[in-house]
Amino acid sequence: MEEGEEVTIAEDQRAVDISLKDLAKKLEEFAKARDWEKYHSPRNLLLAMVGEVGELSEIFQWKGEVDKGLPNWEESDKEHLAEELSDVLLYLIRLADICGVDLGDAATRKIVKNAIKYPPKAC
Repeated sequence: MEEGEEVTIAEDQRAVDISLKDLAKKLEEFAKARDWEKYHSPRNLLLAMVGEVGELSEIFQWKGEVDKGLPNWEESDKEHLAEELSDVLLYLIRLADICGVDLGDAATRKIVKNAIKYPPKAC
């Protein structure tokens, strides 16, 4: 690190505005480096994602309604939530990539379809 340069570990590790395609590429490289590609069938990835959704659901189980921003949550609970949300997202991105779906494009198209299907109410 150069003199006068102050970068904390948290700032250094933070990814800013990473694309879904960038994440897909990182996941592909991660799987290749570990020889996991043979396990990454659509079925296996879907089932793994469903398992992670279950873990995510457990975080909210028995809590009732929760305020936006989670103001009454401990930082460790928020960190756990972020990890489980990330697990779901990463499996979803990997599944889409393995299936040949451009997830960003598909999501954008779906938003357009939903806007047509559910127009805003006139006041």
